[in-house]
Amino acid sequence: MSDLSDFGFVLPHWFYWGWLAIMPLIMIALDRRASKRGVQAMDKNAEANEKLQQIEAEISKTIQSDYQNGLTRVIDWFSEKSGLFIAFWTVNAVVFYFFEVTMRYIFNMPTIWVHEASYLLFGMQYLLAGAYAMLHGAHVRVDVVYNLLPVRGRVGMDIFTSMFFFMFSIALAITAWTFFKDSYGMDERTVETWGIQYWPVKAMMLLGAVLITLAGLSKLIKDIALFVKLGREPQA
Repeated sequence: MSDLSDFGFVLPHWFYWGWLAIMPLIMIALDRRASKRGVQAMDKNAEANEKLQQIEAEISKTIQSDYQNGLTRVIDWFSEKSGLFIAFWTVNAVVFYFFEVTMRYIFNMPTIWVHEASYLLFGMQYLLAGAYAMLHGAHVRVDVVYNLLPVRGRVGMDIFTSMFFFMFSIALAITAWTFFKDSYGMDERTVETWGIQYWPVKAMMLLGAVLITLAGLSKLIKDIALFVKLGREPQA
């Protein structure tokens, strides 16, 4: 990066990608450690509230487990953990822009890499968070007709419309694979002065497509099990 020596401090490419890989793991470990300490320091009322929340969570898991199998549990675990992993990336964007504002307005030395590092980060977050959003029902749904249907009708609608979802997700995965392969083959880099590698972003697009496809498969399996079970129950 000798050609960038006149720009002051420039974040090395290898450090950017390496930090994004290990930073969420560090944050998750610290969060778990802090949570354990917090539980020990809680008073009796707070501890009672915590236990109540845990019981409610267990009840919810028990209800959901009626429509799960080993495959869906594994997929849901990856969807949940991928969302947690990606959530911590947001901290990096805050730090990046704080550094940029400080350098620009206090030292009059604007950076050449912060904006690019941040929008690449946000793009990868958007791609990778799809599975977590699918698991928690956070994607946008047009409810005009959906809300008028009975419960089994809604589940049936989800099963029917899943074919359109899989058409999209599989096409996205195939396209992302082509993008990644071509980008890696030519060592594609961004056109900005920082010139960081672009193929890892295409790899995240592929990974995001695979994760959301698997999350959709898990939801379909659970919807079919729920649809069958509701069909066997007497309707009120």
